[in-house]
Amino acid sequence: MAALSQLVLVVVVSLSALLPLGMAATTTYPIGSFCWEPGMNYGDLNISEAIVRRRSVNFVLSDLVAKARTGGGFATSKAGRGYDAFYGLAQCRGDVSAGDCDACLAQATKQMVSYCNYTSDSRIWYEYCFMRYDNYNFLGEVDTREDASVTMRQWPDMDNPKAFQKAAGKAMGKATAQAVAVGSSGLGRAKEHYTPFVSVYALAQCTRDLTPPSCAQCLSAAVSKFDKACGSAPGCQIDYSSCWARYEIYPFYFPLAATDRATIDMSKYTKVTVH
Repeated sequence: MAALSQLVLVVVVSLSALLPLGMAATTTYPIGSFCWEPGMNYGDLNISEAIVRRRSVNFVLSDLVAKARTGGGFATSKAGRGYDAFYGLAQCRGDVSAGDCDACLAQATKQMVSYCNYTSDSRIWYEYCFMRYDNYNFLGEVDTREDASVTMRQWPDMDNPKAFQKAAGKAMGKATAQAVAVGSSGLGRAKEHYTPFVSVYALAQCTRDLTPPSCAQCLSAAVSKFDKACGSAPGCQIDYSSCWARYEIYPFYFPLAATDRATIDMSKYTKVTVH
């Protein structure tokens, strides 16, 4: 059979209100997904092959949720042997609560099957979590594929582009340095002043199967795209399958200061590209 590629198309998300990060929107609606079948798709498999794939994928997905619940928001899994083997990874954003993590991953298992219909390579991104399975053992490898990534940015641009990009760059640099440090579990958060009244908040994270050098490699690739993809946008995020980098001019990561409120103004967000 000819190779089949199933890609989720770009959409512009528009909501009229500010949404608190604790609301269901952050765990119900994915910000991107990727589905790929290099050989026969699920519908072309014979009955026994389809049953084996379905059983293996379902086991991996449920196993990831269960393991992540006791593994601090991270898990890997494997099912099957040889050509029929499937490998999986689940990772929550390191700052979110255990309850939000569990809810996000539970939703990811449902929508991944709905979106991708058991393709051999499936990935889904949410604000709070990421999940992936493949019939290739990708664990421990850096994945910065441009055709399997998500880039989102806010509009309009800031008034003083050079000064803002400098502040955003400093914030991302600090967050990245934290993420690649030994013992950080691949998570970094930072805050940098742009003006006396406006700050830039940055978060960088790698999947926990990566070593610190591999984490640094992944985040370097993500951050290097910011100038071209984000410009002087007041908020931007670049998500690969191995790492994520994001900045905003409002507090979006936890813990929050007593006077802060994490919000997402989705009316200003545009999904630049989803491959």
